[in-house]
Amino acid sequence: MISYKPLMVTLAKNGMLKTELAEKTGISSATLARLGKGENVALSVIEKICIVLNCRVEDVVEILPDKK
Repeated sequence: MISYKPLMVTLAKNGMLKTELAEKTGISSATLARLGKGENVALSVIEKICIVLNCRVEDVVEILPDKK
């Protein structure tokens, strides 16, 4: 299971809102919604986020074990 909880922590540390992130990265509101729901997004989206936030992939996404 994918979690973008680290992204929310990183955004808070940088004092940035999700809407600001979308503007700076050029990602769509639909992609932003997918992030909020913990759904899959393209690796290129993660790359854009890491570049804008000057962070590592681990600061944006984590893989959790599936709930069974």
